[in-house]
Amino acid sequence: MRWSQTLIPTMKEVPSDAEVPSHQLMLRAGLIRQLMAGAYTYLPLGYRSIRKAADIIRQEMDKAGAVELFMPALQPIDLFERTGRKEAFGNVLINFPIRRREHELHMALGPTHEEVVTDLMSKLINSYRQLPITVYQIQTKFRNEERPRFGVLRTSEFLMKDAYSFGTSVEQLDESYQKMYDAYCRIYARCGLEYIPVEAESGPIGGDASHEFMIPAENGEDSIVRCESCGYAANLERADTGRKQPELAGKSSTTEVATVETPGMGSIEAVAEFLKIETSQMIKTLIFLADEKPVGVLLRGDHEANEGKIRRALNVTELEMADEETIKNVTGAPVGFAGPTSLKCAFIVDHDVAAIVDGVTGANEVDKHLTGVNPGRDFEVQETFDLRDAENGDPCPRCEGTLSFVHGIEVGHVFKLGTKYSSALEAEYLDEKEKRHPLIMGCYGIGVNRIIAGLAETCHDENGLIWPMTVAPYEVELIPLNVKDDDVMKHANSIYEGLLAAGVDVLMDDREARPGFKFKDADLVGIPLRVVVGGKGLKDGIAEVKWRKGGDAERIPLADVTNHVAELVREEKNRM
Repeated sequence: MRWSQTLIPTMKEVPSDAEVPSHQLMLRAGLIRQLMAGAYTYLPLGYRSIRKAADIIRQEMDKAGAVELFMPALQPIDLFERTGRKEAFGNVLINFPIRRREHELHMALGPTHEEVVTDLMSKLINSYRQLPITVYQIQTKFRNEERPRFGVLRTSEFLMKDAYSFGTSVEQLDESYQKMYDAYCRIYARCGLEYIPVEAESGPIGGDASHEFMIPAENGEDSIVRCESCGYAANLERADTGRKQPELAGKSSTTEVATVETPGMGSIEAVAEFLKIETSQMIKTLIFLADEKPVGVLLRGDHEANEGKIRRALNVTELEMADEETIKNVTGAPVGFAGPTSLKCAFIVDHDVAAIVDGVTGANEVDKHLTGVNPGRDFEVQETFDLRDAENGDPCPRCEGTLSFVHGIEVGHVFKLGTKYSSALEAEYLDEKEKRHPLIMGCYGIGVNRIIAGLAETCHDENGLIWPMTVAPYEVELIPLNVKDDDVMKHANSIYEGLLAAGVDVLMDDREARPGFKFKDADLVGIPLRVVVGGKGLKDGIAEVKWRKGGDAERIPLADVTNHVAELVREEKNRM
């Protein structure tokens, strides 16, 4: 492609409304333009990269045995009502009524396709002999993002590869899951991404395995907890700590429990400041509804509850914070004054609480707290659990190392669905004994746009983008220094035609512009290999070949340039 015949509207200045590098660079390099908040047009360079990423995804999905189909974005709302996700999605689900003749139909724009694919399989799968099967598509999804930002990292319309596996057993699900996990690793490696597979919280319907694939990035919105010693990684919702059940340190304390007046002080911080103690000396008592039954959760005052861990410790399906009336019923006081010493419900205790000596906690009376409270002496502790969010410096659950945090951008998620959707939508199969069972499902998603944005966020320098060869809009940029010079253009055109014939994606900057202007644009758009024809090199019968990622330029005889560059491209693509 010749630059003059395509559309590459580069920008010299950083757009004032672009917050992160990926947004700034994708605008400046002419990859995207915004239509409205949360909706972007992909210009030729951006769309070429999107298509190349999608091609890699297709190749690896096919290699893993998945079969491609294409489902409607427009979906009937009753599917979401049958699975309960109309309410679960809330305002995120874009849905609306339409009229067809005398009828009114209620539709939704698909935020994902679990309902549609399960409904499809309920009509097509009858026997265990048809299973297992994994299907996938690359399709536009729609979600009413409340705060679209960071360019194409958070939008209301985005391109996603979603795959769904169906089987007869947990063993078939495990096998499908592993195939998708391995395929994802190959996809991200081929796209040139640094990625971290992290254990993720599946929720009550997710089975026993769920992984997110994260790109480490300073501006990533997700927190990744990891151990550099052994490679353990998990998102904050799922991250375990290696803390063990400690001895009850306060059992031998001689300090007596005392009641102190704390008027209007219902927060940990307010009480700690009033009593001149650290928040770590406080015992925080939270009241949850676990499968609709009240239960207390005891944490150190400076720690945050992790609902996934609490749900697993209690072995319940539903967990939510209790309402004010429930809290008053089990504590005898309003919110902010709960404590374990006279609680009218069961409670569980985090590991760190057991180590507190002479702690402070709510008195289960309005405007009152207790001091000198010791676990094991003043309230019973038979077992402790990991119930809080992981923190920097916590012990690793897998080795002797410690945990640390890094920010990340999520680009994919694989998880086990079980039978939630198949049961709701009556997607069943007949076994060998002609008995009906719900299909066992897995779900596997990749944000195609996020692959490109993630690369832009992490693969750049002060001058612009630095594309990996496999997803670069073009593999080679050819720059004739003076397009008015017939000799320059004769050699440039010969190299251009030769590279095209060799199957190389080449962009020739045939604009009438100064060399410095062209070089700045070349750095900005970030094509991996640059070939420069003209100037002193032409007099010496050579062209300069240089990698965008750095290093010295090679001086290659003009007659050898085509073969040399084509071989460099092949080697780089094979390396990935």
